[in-house]
Amino acid sequence: MKLSIGLLLVGVFFVLPGTVFAQSHDSDHVQVGVFADYFRLDRTDPSLNFVGVGGRLAFNVHPNVALEGEMAYDFERSYTNIFDNGVTQTFDRSKTHILHGLFGPKFQTSSGPVRLFATGKVGLISFTTNNQGTTAGFRSALGAVGNGDAKFAVYPGGGVEGFIGPVGLRLEVGDEIYFDDGARNNLRVTFGPTFRF
Repeated sequence: MKLSIGLLLVGVFFVLPGTVFAQSHDSDHVQVGVFADYFRLDRTDPSLNFVGVGGRLAFNVHPNVALEGEMAYDFERSYTNIFDNGVTQTFDRSKTHILHGLFGPKFQTSSGPVRLFATGKVGLISFTTNNQGTTAGFRSALGAVGNGDAKFAVYPGGGVEGFIGPVGLRLEVGDEIYFDDGARNNLRVTFGPTFRF
């Protein structure tokens, strides 16, 4: 299974760019972006809100269709713990780091300066718990994926992006669903600059 996924990714990243650049339309072959990531984990009570950073890469296979991959890392969060007496509160660290890796098609309205899009991606989400800082926590989260500790995720979403020349801004909202004793729905919002070539 891991070998099949690896071969698929190698094919996508080596064969697809040549196909894309061979097309006749004159702009918007590749998009590269970075973003701030908001993830509302609805499994806990109360829900925890995670923030992080990420990046994405897309290759247009048609003026209205792109294949896109993205990865994001959410930092640990503090949360309030209220005791039964209703008066005492403590702030605790969750020690949870979240790594998202998604891949799939993006369907867009046009190649003009403003466009709407819808996307459907699949991938993995990994939750790790540790006391490590940001860099070590990210490496630990990557290691957890390699150890098989990641959950399968499905992501339907949509948004809007606007460009002035090759530089633009993108806002995307979706539901990142992962499967652990049933489907777990989680709100996810990303916002950030994107560049098209």
